[in-house]
Amino acid sequence: MTPNDDHPLRYALVNELHARPFPAVGAPAHVIYLAFKEPKDAANRDRSKDHDHLVDLLTRAGGAVPPEGATHYTGEIGRHVLKWESHTEFTTYLAHAPGVSERPFDPAEAEVFPPAWMKAAPGRRIAAVSIRIEELPADPMKILPAVESWFVPESLVCAWVLDETAVVATDFRIDPAGLMRFALFAKPGTGQGRIGRIVQRLCEIETYRAVSMLGLGRARQLTTKLNALEPELSALVDSMKDDAHPAEDTLHRLLEVSTELESLAVTHTFRFSATNAYEAIVHDRVQVLRESRFNGRQKFEEFMMRRYDPAMRTVKSAEVRLNAMVERAARAGELLRTRVDVARQAQNQKLLESMDRRSDLQLRLQRTVEGLSVVAISYYAVSLAAYAVYPIAKEVGISKEMAVAGLTPFVVAIVWLALRRIRNSVGH
Repeated sequence: MTPNDDHPLRYALVNELHARPFPAVGAPAHVIYLAFKEPKDAANRDRSKDHDHLVDLLTRAGGAVPPEGATHYTGEIGRHVLKWESHTEFTTYLAHAPGVSERPFDPAEAEVFPPAWMKAAPGRRIAAVSIRIEELPADPMKILPAVESWFVPESLVCAWVLDETAVVATDFRIDPAGLMRFALFAKPGTGQGRIGRIVQRLCEIETYRAVSMLGLGRARQLTTKLNALEPELSALVDSMKDDAHPAEDTLHRLLEVSTELESLAVTHTFRFSATNAYEAIVHDRVQVLRESRFNGRQKFEEFMMRRYDPAMRTVKSAEVRLNAMVERAARAGELLRTRVDVARQAQNQKLLESMDRRSDLQLRLQRTVEGLSVVAISYYAVSLAAYAVYPIAKEVGISKEMAVAGLTPFVVAIVWLALRRIRNSVGH
């Protein structure tokens, strides 16, 4: 088998499976994670700007620069290991280093990403995470005082993950430094690869939760517009029952409403589709954590069910309502167009009947004129023919009056036949 036997994309597709490995993180360690997204039309953004922003960070730290068009990168910046990825709508930066600060979740740990560099990002920060990784004590209950002091009890999530390999805690709140805190306590002997997978899943949960909830803002804006359009659409549909309202005027306004609804559908379809996809990823990442309850605390799944799922249901409700109104307007438009077509056909039928009556009158008038024409032409024809037969009639002893009287029927018949033939030839 030669390379020519392979599909041109075979190697590229296989390599893609191994292109984004999990970070290898030990304990203790700290992780800083950022995700940037363009506020508008992020899927069609200029990705070269993302690459340039990454190069700027690497240049500051003297790191190796990835080639143009790269979608992922792993390298060192100082004492940190940096993992960069470019996604459909956003780019992510994950930096981790061994050791933890004496002060839990010290904002100084985030200085691996300089403030001036973050401000110059081509997008806006959609997620920012700080993860503190420590070894789990022999008595897991000893972490409770730290967890309760680091997080807000009301929204605290604390659960065993990966078959009780580690305990993860968070409150899904943003601290004064602008970071969302996660604490990860790994059992002694837990491999760096397994800790790295937990870290990656936590970052993905927060990122996809954030981008999926962008649909909630869109859904609320859409609901306001639909609340204004729905009564008008209902009034237009109800007016179809009343013949007092001109159908064509109603159809014109209905088309305006339908156009506005279609415009809303086009504007929101991508965001709602993306929200559904991101929601599925969030639930998938929660499932792969294989969590179990820790000391009766709330699990990630329970938190998502109580706090996150209602937001997603709101988005789906707005999407369903929009689609229903688009279909409703389309059906009403079809019915109204049918009504207008029937009315126009009735008008056309009346017009044809009127044209038939006019044609009949024209035919009668034509026949009347034709009869008068036969009389007039015959009169002059008899007069002319009389001059021709006078000499003959005088020779045979017939009076002038008798000759004209005998000649008249023949002349009238000849004129009538001639006019009839002319009419038939014109008709064909």
